[in-house]
Amino acid sequence: MHKKLTLARMAVLGLALLSACGRMDHVGKAPSFTPANETPEHVAMLWQGLPTNTQPQRAVDNASLWSGERQSLLGDRRAVRKGDILTVVIEIDEKAEISNGTSRSRSGGESMGVSNLLGVPQRIDEHLPDGASMATAVELDSSSNSTGKGSVKRNEKLTLRVAATIVDILPNGVLAINGSQELRVNFEMRELLVSGFVRPEDISRQNEITYDKIASARVSYGGRGQISDVQQPRYGQQLLDVVLPF
Repeated sequence: MHKKLTLARMAVLGLALLSACGRMDHVGKAPSFTPANETPEHVAMLWQGLPTNTQPQRAVDNASLWSGERQSLLGDRRAVRKGDILTVVIEIDEKAEISNGTSRSRSGGESMGVSNLLGVPQRIDEHLPDGASMATAVELDSSSNSTGKGSVKRNEKLTLRVAATIVDILPNGVLAINGSQELRVNFEMRELLVSGFVRPEDISRQNEITYDKIASARVSYGGRGQISDVQQPRYGQQLLDVVLPF
C-alpha cells in the first residue's frame, strides 16, 4: 500500500513538472523566439528537391536578347517552386446569429383488469389485501414534458498579412504552403501560423493569395507569455472540470 502511494505521488509530481516546463522559458524574462533554422520553411529553402522536368540548354539561348526566366523584365515572378515565398492575405469578417427552440410533450395510459373468468378472479380476490381487486389489477399513467431554447451570436473580425513558403509540390501541381510569424511585445509573444494547399493559378500577379482560396486552411493566432498564463485556468482546474460530474 505504501509503495502504491509513493508511485502515485511520483506520478503527480512528474505531471506537475511536465506542465511547468512550457512556462519555465519565460520565467523572469521575455519568451524566446522559435529558431528560424528549425522550421519547415527553412528546410524547403535549403533543399528544393530534384527538378521534375529539365530543358536542354542551347547555345543560341545565351545570344538571345529575350529571356524567359523569372529574373527577366517580363518574367513571371510568382511563387511556383519549392522554397519560394508568397504573401497570404487574411481578412475575416464574419457574423453569425442562430436561435432555436424545441418543445416536446407526451402522455400515455394503460389499464388492465379481469372482472369475470369462470370465477377465478373472485377466488383470487379473497387472498388479496384489502382494497385490491382483479377487476382493476393494473393501471399505469405516464407523462413527460421537455422545453429547450438556445441562441448563439458571434462576431469575428481579423485582418492580417503573413509571408508563407512553399514547402512541397504535390503530384497534381497543388502547392503546400506553411507560414509562421512571431511578434514579441514586452513579455508577451504573439504567434501567427498559416498552412494549407493552393493552386498556382490562384496566386495573383502581386504574388499574393487570399485565405478563401486556400484548401484545408489552418489559421492560428494566439500567444504565450505572462498574460496568456494568467488568462487560462490551471492544469489541475482543467483536469477537475473534465473529471468531476457536477
